[in-house]
Amino acid sequence: MKREFHEIYERYSSDLYSFILRMCGNEQLAKDILQDTMLRAMTSAESFKGDCSVKTWLYTIAKNLWFDHLKRAESRNSSLDAASEAVSHESIEACISDKETALRIHHLLHELDEPYREVFTLRVFAELKFADIGKVFGKSENWAGVTYYRARQKLLQLLKKEGLL
Repeated sequence: MKREFHEIYERYSSDLYSFILRMCGNEQLAKDILQDTMLRAMTSAESFKGDCSVKTWLYTIAKNLWFDHLKRAESRNSSLDAASEAVSHESIEACISDKETALRIHHLLHELDEPYREVFTLRVFAELKFADIGKVFGKSENWAGVTYYRARQKLLQLLKKEGLL
């Protein structure tokens, strides 16, 4: 068992760290979340059903740990600068010229209903393929693509409404 997890760590840790770093924008926090992700994967290996790739499973754990961190930060009224800097995508990317705008975009992202918010996050931050996103939700690749498109449109509408586009 230890050998298997060592192999999993060696195979996925670099990509997983990059994914987490893109989400949080903080090297130390990314390292912490990476270690927590691997620990959670090791302690809950029996819950892995094999419906998706190991990589998708690890990315899902990391994403959930990041969201848990954000929830704790919000409940403590902590600064969300690192989280706000993580939002980026094509035309939305152009809006993030200063921290105030980035923070507003972060808040707008949280105004999206599920599954839009999570699908958008998995596509933009995790850079997961639509097929993998569909697997995370137990849905089709097409469903993931349509949901992402709708989430992006909703976010763009909110940005226009706020005068940020």
